Amino acid sequence: MSEIANTPEPPYYAVVFTSHIRDDNSGYGEMADKMVELATKQPGFLGVESARESVGITVSYWKDLESIKLWKQNTEHLVAQKKGKSKWYAEFKTRISKVERDYGFSNNS
Repeated sequence: MSEIANTPEPPYYAVVFTSHIRDDNSGYGEMADKMVELATKQPGFLGVESARESVGITVSYWKDLESIKLWKQNTEHLVAQKKGKSKWYAEFKTRISKVERDYGFSNNS
């Protein structure tokens, strides 16, 4: 997930998920990859960007708040959330924001 998401013209929504992972994180990477794959199939999903160093940050982009609500309630996602709380995360924070403007630069052709 090293690409920058190609999002549409605003407005759209961003879900910013910030976390600290516990030392024992076996199986976490596989579950994270599975959740990204599943999210890409959800109605209203627009893209995702993720980075992990000492703090993990994943930003997913969505068409509207209803799409985010449906993703949060997805059965497989609920299982991953529960496992994350009981096994993988020392702490996390989720923030939902409306993107009203975006711009960028690319030196890639």
